[in-house]
Amino acid sequence: MPTPAQLMRQRIRAGLHKGPTAGLAAGYVQANVVILPAAAADDFELFCQYNAQACPLIRRQPPGDPFLDQDAFQADIRTDVPRYRVFRHGVPEPSEPTDIRHLWRPDLVTFLIGCSFTFEHALLEAGLPVRHIEQGRNVPMYRTNVPCRPAGPFSGPLVVSMRPFRPSEVELVQQVTARYPRMHGAPVHVGDPQALGISDLSRPDFGDAVTVYSDEIPLFWACGVTPQLAMENAKLELAITHSPGCMFITDWLHDHFRE
Repeated sequence: MPTPAQLMRQRIRAGLHKGPTAGLAAGYVQANVVILPAAAADDFELFCQYNAQACPLIRRQPPGDPFLDQDAFQADIRTDVPRYRVFRHGVPEPSEPTDIRHLWRPDLVTFLIGCSFTFEHALLEAGLPVRHIEQGRNVPMYRTNVPCRPAGPFSGPLVVSMRPFRPSEVELVQQVTARYPRMHGAPVHVGDPQALGISDLSRPDFGDAVTVYSDEIPLFWACGVTPQLAMENAKLELAITHSPGCMFITDWLHDHFRE
C-alpha cells in the first residue's frame, strides 16, 4: 500500500498539487532541490560544505540520473516537484513549470538539500505552534546582509526563514530544532530583524507574510533558498531549482535525521 509520501508525489506528478508542501505528507522529510550542469557540480558541493547550515547536503546524484529511488520509491525529480524555477544565465524565467522533462540533459546533476519542514514537524509534536501552517501560508523567507562563503562561481547572501514565538518558548524551540542539524538546525538569529538587514517582516522576499503578535519575537533559520541567490550570481547557462516552499517529498521519516 502506498505511503502518504508516495501518494503525495503521485498527486504532484499528475498535476493535482502545484503549491507549497508545508504540512503535507506528515512524518516524511522534504528536500530543497538544485539541478545544474556537471561542470559546476563540484563547486556547488563545495559551496554547500562551506555554508552547511543553509545548504545541508543530503544527496548528490550521478550526472543524467533523475531517479531518486534511494530517497523516494519510483520518484522522478523531473516531475515530482510541484513547481520549478528555471535559471538561464542567472536570470529566473517568469513561468514556473510543473514538469522539466523537456529540459533534461545527460549532464545535469541533482542535489537534495535538507528542509526546515522536518523540524517544524518536531515543533508541532512538542506543542509549539508554527504560524504559517496555522494560517495556511507559505513560510516567509528573507534575503539578509550576511554573506555566504563563496565557492567557484557561487556566492550571495544568506536567506533565512522566519517563525514567531513567545519569549518563554524560545529556549525549547532552540532545543527542538538543534536536534536536526541536517535540516538547518537551530536558529541563526533571535529577535531584531534589522540586525540581519531585514527592514520589514510584512514584506518577505519569498513566501508569504504571517502574523507576528505583540507578545512574540521573530526567530530566523538558515534557509534552503540560499542556493537560488547563488544561482543568480553564478550565471550558469542553465540551472533548475524548486520554487520556494514547493519541496520534493522523500520517503525518509523525520527521525532518520534526528541527532
